[in-house]
Amino acid sequence: MKHNAVLGLLAVGSFALTYFVVRNSIAPRNALPTQTPASKVEPAASTESQPGMVWIPGGEFTMGTDSELGRPEEKPAHRVRVNSFWIDETEVTNSQFQAFVDATGYVTTAEKAPTLDEVLAQLPVGTPAPTHDKLVAGSLVFTMTDGPVDLQDYTQWWKWTQGANWRHPEGPDSDLQGREQHPVVQVSWDDAVAYAKWAGKRLPTEAEWEFSARGGLIDKPYVWGDEAPSETHVFANIWQGQFPFKNTRADGFLRTAPVRSFKPNGFGLFDVSGNVWEWCADAYDQHAYARRGGPKTVANPVGERSDDPRNPRSGSRTQRGGSFLCNDQYCSRYRPSARHGLAPDTGMSHVGFRCVKTP
Repeated sequence: MKHNAVLGLLAVGSFALTYFVVRNSIAPRNALPTQTPASKVEPAASTESQPGMVWIPGGEFTMGTDSELGRPEEKPAHRVRVNSFWIDETEVTNSQFQAFVDATGYVTTAEKAPTLDEVLAQLPVGTPAPTHDKLVAGSLVFTMTDGPVDLQDYTQWWKWTQGANWRHPEGPDSDLQGREQHPVVQVSWDDAVAYAKWAGKRLPTEAEWEFSARGGLIDKPYVWGDEAPSETHVFANIWQGQFPFKNTRADGFLRTAPVRSFKPNGFGLFDVSGNVWEWCADAYDQHAYARRGGPKTVANPVGERSDDPRNPRSGSRTQRGGSFLCNDQYCSRYRPSARHGLAPDTGMSHVGFRCVKTP
């Protein structure tokens, strides 16, 4: 569901949010285990250094999972090969995004008021039109509840907030002071693509993202290995406690954490588990792996069709990595195989991105 449609749904009050609200996760501070090399990895090529990026030699790996932890859209596991590429060590930060805006004057999706036509195009036929005073710029902000709630009702903790955008992540009373090195949030897929183009980069494919997030580990459920996170074993910025009303902050953070706050994976990448969801280039297809499954190794797959039951009227783009909201009571999508879709013009307070570059 596009953010413009969400505005219409919340303003009109006649239809519940239908997109799947992102389930987040994080990565622990204790040292990671010894990394097992991925199978059939290409030798590192001789390439010029790219500041702030890690060189990922191409190779084959098992994408997805057949584990009981995996959801249907993560199955079946299948063999994939990717070419070599550079990838950002961290999620794009507020400071980096500020440099982009300063250089280009770019205005993000959340800073633009939607039109009535944009809203109505995303609503079921017959839904009453929102009044013009509701057509304001804003975005979705996570708000803790006062106690236990129905976890099937996302509107209990996601609030359409006028004036929320990348400069004001929780609304007009919030700012970026002290958060210069936090990942930028409230950015749509369109915003991420614009930044990547300006930086001479692009968004990663799902295959590139998962290959690099696994960090060389083979068939492990988490980017750090086998051990599930807990209150005492913190590996990433995810939700500890009871979602969505009690966060013990065992990881030290209530919302986003500065990049590099947790140990990197085996390839030297930070926050590929938790902190914020990361946009990928692919259109989101819930059945992509079922269509792709089989003994043949697939080379450099890119999702080109959208099949998302939460967003049937407009195409979704894939997100990876989970966020600071991931909790096993609600979702465990801080695993490297986890995936889901979101409309490309939607910004939320736990959505960011990182970029890649083809040598």
